[in-house]
Amino acid sequence: MKNVPKKMTNFQPRDPNFREKVKDSFTRQKVMGELGVEINDLSPGEIELQFPYDERWTQQHGFIHAGIISTVMDSACGYAAFSLMPKYAAVLSIEFKSNFLAPAAGEKFRIISRVIRSGRTITVAEADAFALSSDKEKHVAHMTATIMTVLDNNSIQQ
Repeated sequence: MKNVPKKMTNFQPRDPNFREKVKDSFTRQKVMGELGVEINDLSPGEIELQFPYDERWTQQHGFIHAGIISTVMDSACGYAAFSLMPKYAAVLSIEFKSNFLAPAAGEKFRIISRVIRSGRTITVAEADAFALSSDKEKHVAHMTATIMTVLDNNSIQQ
């Protein structure tokens, strides 16, 4: 598909078991399960999520609600960042901005997130949301997010 961003990251994960860590955490996110979101692809600093159209998540015109798209892009940015964090780290979003480029109308939706900069405490990531229908793919939203690495905090589970 022509709108697919190419892999842009070349990061080394600080946890060699990052895939298992990300997948385990992702399965504990009840909202992702409720929305039917699945991990399609995962590499250091990058993740691709996908979920089907469901009219329960639409706004009054039948498009997937901007809040739903934002929720999935936020999780994608968080997990792209989390893939690079040390073994016992946790992740929290501290800021994000969403731009909506087109109505979210499609049979399914794909979110691709990649880390732009991974720091010791702060990571910046971007996500792009695409609506898929038959052989067509439409870029519907973009997010830039700031993610915080949380270490040594027993109140937050990895």
